[in-house]
Amino acid sequence: MSPNTSTGGSKSGGSGSGLFTPGRVAVIAVAVLTLVFIFENTRNTKIRLLIPEVTLPLWMALLGTAVIGALCGAYFVRRRK
Repeated sequence: MSPNTSTGGSKSGGSGSGLFTPGRVAVIAVAVLTLVFIFENTRNTKIRLLIPEVTLPLWMALLGTAVIGALCGAYFVRRRK
């Protein structure tokens, strides 16, 4: 059978397609583990940003760093396409 012919299969019926692909499951698992790690670290900590020193909960610093990393990753993935 040549690549140009089709047997009439649907796009949602194959392995690896659909709502829960292995890649999506892995990303969801990493996101859940990251959130658990962030919210388990609740004590206050001092953070120095070049000159100012601020005291804030560690979970807030970790969450902010994760959001910045996700935004940077999304930017570079979108830029590649």
